[in-house]
Amino acid sequence: MIKTVNTKLIHSIFSDRLNVDKRYLLSLDSRALLQNYTLEAGVILENNQITPDPSNTYLHWGWESPMCQLRGHFLGHWMSAASKIICFEGSRELDAKLKDIIDKLAEYQELNGDGWVAPIPQKYMYILRQKDRYIWSPQYTMHKFLMGLIDTYEYTGYSKALEVFSGLADWYVNWVKDNNEKCPEATYLGETGGMLEIWARAYILTGDKKYLDLAHEYDHPTLFDALNNGDDPLTDNHSNASIPWSHGLCAMYIATGEDRYLKLAKKFWKCAVKDREAYATNGQNAGEFWIGKGKLGEYMSDRNQEFCTVYNMVRLADYLFRFTGKTEYSDYIERCIYNGFLAQQNPNTGMPTYFLPMKSRSKKTWGSKTHDFWCCHGTMIQSPTLYHNLTFYYDKDNKQIIISQFIPGKATVEIDGVECTIELNSDDKGSPVDTLFEETADSKVSRWNFVLNVHCNSNTEFTLSVRIPDWASGSVEFKNDDNSPADGKTDEDGYYRLKRSWSEETFRFGFEAPLYLQPLPDRSDLAAVMEGPIVIASVGESATLKDEPAKCLIPKTERVYQTIPWMQSHYFLPTKGADRDFIPLYEITDEEYSIYQKIK
Repeated sequence: MIKTVNTKLIHSIFSDRLNVDKRYLLSLDSRALLQNYTLEAGVILENNQITPDPSNTYLHWGWESPMCQLRGHFLGHWMSAASKIICFEGSRELDAKLKDIIDKLAEYQELNGDGWVAPIPQKYMYILRQKDRYIWSPQYTMHKFLMGLIDTYEYTGYSKALEVFSGLADWYVNWVKDNNEKCPEATYLGETGGMLEIWARAYILTGDKKYLDLAHEYDHPTLFDALNNGDDPLTDNHSNASIPWSHGLCAMYIATGEDRYLKLAKKFWKCAVKDREAYATNGQNAGEFWIGKGKLGEYMSDRNQEFCTVYNMVRLADYLFRFTGKTEYSDYIERCIYNGFLAQQNPNTGMPTYFLPMKSRSKKTWGSKTHDFWCCHGTMIQSPTLYHNLTFYYDKDNKQIIISQFIPGKATVEIDGVECTIELNSDDKGSPVDTLFEETADSKVSRWNFVLNVHCNSNTEFTLSVRIPDWASGSVEFKNDDNSPADGKTDEDGYYRLKRSWSEETFRFGFEAPLYLQPLPDRSDLAAVMEGPIVIASVGESATLKDEPAKCLIPKTERVYQTIPWMQSHYFLPTKGADRDFIPLYEITDEEYSIYQKIK
């Protein structure tokens, strides 16, 4: 299996967005992050036993309110995001904050006395057995918390996180056993899709059989039966409740090596991606539900593309890429990064927009820092921490390093006992800062020109494989540092492969990203303007395009003084009135915008 190589980000739009995320994680009060766990343990909230003015407390509200049944899910996301930043980028302050929180959770677990530690009461889990009572997704909440604990252990090595996780797993062992005797279906209720992956991951990390036994209790939902039968179990069903099941399939394949899990994961991908259309952004849902084939135009609204679905589909694509090495998964991820991860994160505050509206003259609705805490709030703070794992991969069996995404970063991998460092950066000759642009002699700027530096402690032979994006047009040039052509080859699998004995090497490559239209599949009169993988939206209402975008949109270039010193991917459409601006969807913040344009 191909393995990801942990990467430290280099200054770029991606590191900027990660830093916004990091500042937000540090700004949150630990007492507020723990508030519902503290209450469930029977401990008084500090200085809040009587609160005359709730607006002046440090408490979190929205979905984290003590009155919400889904309360406490956000801390799990916070722990996962914090642990990865600590691992990849380093942060003493964040590390101390995380460990203090874990220590408190251990205290609460001891106070509860039976392994239970949670932001919700145990009764929520037992209500799942009562068919006449509603309860809002208690296993969803528990999954996020368990995920935070196991991520903390995996990425920081803090053993107390595993101790808390193990004690809670023991509680689950007893609960599932009791379910099997009294109400077996309860194990599969309460939005339980993520539980299969959690137990499988715990088994992979520890080898403790109790986790594999728990995983097997969760590995036969009706969704899998429908996929095996060739049915479509997704259309009109809850998107984000279904996708985590596919993560569990992938984790079970790693844990057991059984092909049946991988085959099912691929069937899920086929049903979710290949058998249905997508918006130009890769979004496929409306109001949190999968859209059926041929109905994207019908469902265009202000409630498209829930961010959780983007995040979780990227995770599935990453799993499948590591199993297969196929570029179709990398191409999918790239489009989601630009038109989901970046487009649905506020560049100034780091806050998410729950949905990404597709209708004309849409506006993004941003969450607040302490008063919303939607599900997408949690996946958003995790999304920038995925950048570290999406660029470099190592295929030990074929002795190759794969560059899958073009996110500036530096990684180190050991090959045949030799330490090799690979650094990918923009090939910028005209700016004092690392950017995603090159300023060439003819003043042409491009985000898609890169320089790659390889350093090995001693001569080491391996293959460097660079993905050729599905959108790249024209010839792709790979050059040595002296500007001579590199001696690699492009193959039918979508890679440029360069095999040599490496020591200290530098070479450059770049892609031409065309402007093109991507029609809405069921509306021939509407299309999105694309530049490579990036949606270029019109500011304001939809425009009318009477020709191909490369012929009617005029590029705009301007020098700015930011991480990226040149205005990128900006265009305007000349009209009889004021010119119409077209800018990347991820740059839209508070403006009205339109993804789809009228085609004549």
